[in-house]
Amino acid sequence: MKELLDGPYARVSKVVLVMDQLNTHSVASFYQAFEPHEARRLAERLEIHHTPKHGSWLNMAEIELSALGRQCLDRRIPEKKMMQKQVRAWTRQRNKTATHTNWRFTTKDARIRLRKLYPSIEP
Repeated sequence: MKELLDGPYARVSKVVLVMDQLNTHSVASFYQAFEPHEARRLAERLEIHHTPKHGSWLNMAEIELSALGRQCLDRRIPEKKMMQKQVRAWTRQRNKTATHTNWRFTTKDARIRLRKLYPSIEP
């Protein structure tokens, strides 16, 4: 993280970081690796969002990448700079509309469709 914050993202005031819920994934790990002032400097530049403990955040990421492919990258774009410009514009619009994922597969559905995976308690 230090290499990223001081390297490619050195000019960025805040870096949004999406992390899973693993107990070692916290700013406390900076304090184990660096002196307190350095750990604080790094931690203050991060805006951390943890993935849900339950639910498929990976599916949400795949949905977004699929939408990007269908809505923005569904044609030949001859130059890298033009592609970057198109992706930035798509991202701004996608964020502006605040699209949400509507999960339709409930626990009740899972118990029916995936019944082999759930234990059966017989009296």
